[in-house]
Amino acid sequence: METKAIAQLLGPYIHLDETRLRAISKYIDLLLKWNARINLTAIRVPEEIIQRHFGESFFAANHLLAQGAVDDVIDMGSGAGFPGVPFALLAPQASVTLIESNHKKVTFLRELVFCLGVVNVAVFADRAEKYSNTAAVVTMRAVEKFNESLPLALHLVKPGGRIALMIGSPQVDVATELAKQTEWSVPVIVPGGHSRVLLVGTKSAKVE
Repeated sequence: METKAIAQLLGPYIHLDETRLRAISKYIDLLLKWNARINLTAIRVPEEIIQRHFGESFFAANHLLAQGAVDDVIDMGSGAGFPGVPFALLAPQASVTLIESNHKKVTFLRELVFCLGVVNVAVFADRAEKYSNTAAVVTMRAVEKFNESLPLALHLVKPGGRIALMIGSPQVDVATELAKQTEWSVPVIVPGGHSRVLLVGTKSAKVE
């Protein structure tokens, strides 16, 4: 897809330079190629992929970066690389770790990182429970078993760090109930009209 068309579709979410738009074009080509073999995303139409996956991911990353510099990020249950890889493209100074346990998706992610040349991304090919490090920002988007995944994601956040959830608006109450010790900000409505919100919480600075 031409970068001009990508820029127009991303308009409601973010404005990007030509270098990043070219990276997105390459990303989409690889995603569609792999999606024909393994189920990376249920969304098959390129225009919808740009809006739902790239748009939402860049919107979240931009919002988090506007609140302050980010040194390290963990994207838990990265799947096809959202929102972790867009975050890495937007913030090349941040070290981004993609946690993914599905080995076919891991293979895709590694090829993606190589093809895009994003040197600030690492792929951890196992379950989140096995990952021993923490990060200042942990992202989670469209994961299965949300009630079980949220406590795992919070465990990966550094004391005083932030967790960013890209969820449906009905899940906000579930998140705040599950993590009462987290200081949650007001949910931010994601453009696109899909009842999606960005919910950001700050973990207590006290060491657990």
